[in-house]
Amino acid sequence: MSSSDTLQRSSLSYFTWAFIVTAIGLALGLWLGFSTEHTFGGAMKVFFIVSVLAVLEISLSFDNAIVNANKLKDMTPVWQQRFLTWGILIAVFGMRIVFPLLIVVIAANVGPWSALVMAASQPEEYSRIMMEAHLPIAAFGGTFLMMVALSFFFDHEKDVHWVRWLEEKVSTYSSVKGIEIAFVLVVMLAFSKVIEGQKGAAYATTFFHAAIWGLLTFLLVEVLGGILDRSQQALTGAAQGGLGAFLYLEVLDASFSFDGVIGAFALSSNLFIIAIGLGIGAMYVRSMTIMLVERGTLAQYRYLEHGAFYAILILSVIMYVQTLVHIPEVITGLGGATLIGIALWSSIRWNKANPAET
Repeated sequence: MSSSDTLQRSSLSYFTWAFIVTAIGLALGLWLGFSTEHTFGGAMKVFFIVSVLAVLEISLSFDNAIVNANKLKDMTPVWQQRFLTWGILIAVFGMRIVFPLLIVVIAANVGPWSALVMAASQPEEYSRIMMEAHLPIAAFGGTFLMMVALSFFFDHEKDVHWVRWLEEKVSTYSSVKGIEIAFVLVVMLAFSKVIEGQKGAAYATTFFHAAIWGLLTFLLVEVLGGILDRSQQALTGAAQGGLGAFLYLEVLDASFSFDGVIGAFALSSNLFIIAIGLGIGAMYVRSMTIMLVERGTLAQYRYLEHGAFYAILILSVIMYVQTLVHIPEVITGLGGATLIGIALWSSIRWNKANPAET
């Protein structure tokens, strides 16, 4: 039995539950397709859509898994486990089912049960309402993710640089208080002006208000997280992240999910098909996160984290641009995965050139 076989088996073991959920999800997709279309072709169509949605979610979430792993490695084992168990329930049930329902509840001014009935009986109308809500969601999520990315690069303690000429320069300005907030505000104002010129003042106002809420949410999560973790440290003497870090990761997960959930309605107007497909993808993201944490992959590949945060920064800009023009989710997913792949390749090259430091 070779060491590579052992490594392969141990890698696959991280995805056991993901494989189980995939089998159940695809079977549900077949059943749902046959029960709604009453033909084998209809069943296979839904099976295909569920598969595409799962792959799309995975491709969009490589950076999410890496950022989660980066935060998780500094959390206590108890809170790590809580994120990986409670977190998956929130990610699958909350963001893939409850979140789209809440959008329709607010946008259409109907009750939760009425929104659920609409999803089941009037999927086209439900999808239309979801697509109309894209502007504020993209503004909110894009702003939050932009702050996440910039906070990584504007860090005076950051001493590993991938794109050295850029990151070293950015790092020199990290001591200026609030510089990333000022940068995001300038971008928000610039996009608001462009949107006003193309779509009118009402659209621009909606975009700006939602973006401000995205910025405020990031700041509140940072403040609340710091207070909660400091209180926990006083009680336990632990110097690791707890409830505050858990809260940060949940909001971060939600921000990553916004674009994927809205974009999924371009493939299907059926909430339940979307929930199955994206739920399968979410399980693989959790499995990748666990593997990255337990194997210390981020420490082994020094630029992997950088690639993830560049992907997040680009995703935030794409979410802004999508308020003006549609960008296929496939491009977004492939772009992020490509950046992470290049970062991995750069890390391997660095490890080979510096064997004494690996």
